[in-house]
Amino acid sequence: MKESSMSKITIYTTPSCPYCMMAKNLLNKKGAAFSEIDVSRDFAERERMTARANGRRSVPQIFVGNTHVGGCDDLHALDAQGGLDPLLATS
Repeated sequence: MKESSMSKITIYTTPSCPYCMMAKNLLNKKGAAFSEIDVSRDFAERERMTARANGRRSVPQIFVGNTHVGGCDDLHALDAQGGLDPLLATS
């Protein structure tokens, strides 16, 4: 995890998920510090993730502050639309 003055980012992942790796690579490229929560063997944490993500159970699930970005495709789409950098810059 990198030190940054950007928003608190949480990404729920599993170790072998290629979409999780792609999402983390984009966040790292942006210099965004994030907390990673592995839900592969933690049923309670996966349930918290699912509740927080409005029922979505797939990984990754990405949150910037209290904003649910969604999964990897959602993160990359937000970046392509120019919306990721402003979101990362908010506190």
